[in-house]
Amino acid sequence: MDPVPPAHPLRRAPVQQRSADRLARILDACAELLDETGYENLSTRAVAVRAGVPIGSVYRFFGNKRAMAAALAHRNLDRYAEGITARLALLPDTHWRPVVDAVLDEYLAMKRTVPGFALVDFGIPAPPAEGPAADPNHQVAARLTDLLRTHLGLAPDPALGRAVLVAVEATDALVQLAFRSDPAGDPGIIDETRAMMHAYLARVLD
Repeated sequence: MDPVPPAHPLRRAPVQQRSADRLARILDACAELLDETGYENLSTRAVAVRAGVPIGSVYRFFGNKRAMAAALAHRNLDRYAEGITARLALLPDTHWRPVVDAVLDEYLAMKRTVPGFALVDFGIPAPPAEGPAADPNHQVAARLTDLLRTHLGLAPDPALGRAVLVAVEATDALVQLAFRSDPAGDPGIIDETRAMMHAYLARVLD
């Protein structure tokens, strides 16, 4: 995953529901076209046509396609956190292993079902921004650390944050490998990924 700017990429945030709906259509069209044409061939004009909006509506929100893809990545991260939260609400207890499973399972579900996710998950295929705060895996790890702490009732701990970041980096690489081997994700590699997450995070969560 390549870095996403830490600041919100929208030129102007929608105020009215109609404007929010238009923004959602633009991002949906962007995601669909990423699957069809790739990032290099993505254009703001093509997105406008697919979304059924004037090109000026796209530029009202985004200065270029990179900002548009970055907004899609931010939306993906928000939906990832929401999906994990929904899964955690169904867990019968607060043991950490099912929580880690929920984190991995939600990511796998998005890899398999969310349009454009193969190219723009939580980061964009563009030149990197500066600093670790802009790195998507740092952003993912920070969000996951907060979710883990809240659900498990843990106190703030820098060691936990570092461990989650390392787990995110390792899991990201292994999941990419699993989906290169099999379009649906190689089951054996996914099982190894889950075992790695459990064994590594046991150091700080057991």
